[in-house]
Amino acid sequence: MLTLLLLRHAKSDWSTPGLDDHERPLNTRGTKAAPVMGRHLANKGLKPELILCSDAVRTQATLTLVLPELGPPPPEVVFDEALYLARPETILNVVRDNAKDHTKTVMVISHNPGLHALALTLVGGGDKKCLRQLAMKFPTAALAVITFDAAHWQEVAPTKGNLRSFVTPKEVG
Repeated sequence: MLTLLLLRHAKSDWSTPGLDDHERPLNTRGTKAAPVMGRHLANKGLKPELILCSDAVRTQATLTLVLPELGPPPPEVVFDEALYLARPETILNVVRDNAKDHTKTVMVISHNPGLHALALTLVGGGDKKCLRQLAMKFPTAALAVITFDAAHWQEVAPTKGNLRSFVTPKEVG
């Protein structure tokens, strides 16, 4: 079984006019939410072996706040500029290109709308309440946990995933 953790970056700061979107940092709410989600991952035993992270400032900041909550040993981390505002198929290709067969749990920290679209594309079943929540929106710092009855990441495909959970910082904090 493979597990894909899709974590949207925490809330970003829009207070600096003219700041390039790629360079936006987290706001106060975001800096509080990210560690909450890291603790949730640790409490649920959802420690990724590999984290694929967009190279944007807000995704890197989210990762920096999540990592200490996961505990040792640290997972492998790959920053990939292709994940910045990526389309769903690009995100999935980055996962397939980086995850080895022995890697069972991968986390992607990225952006909407691509992350939300990927989750909706991959999920073929799961908890009905979580499916309804996911269908409506994918808020900042939200986490989708999708499992696949597969041995290889190349087998991860549309509608083959099971949505195990979908949570926001408000729900777990």
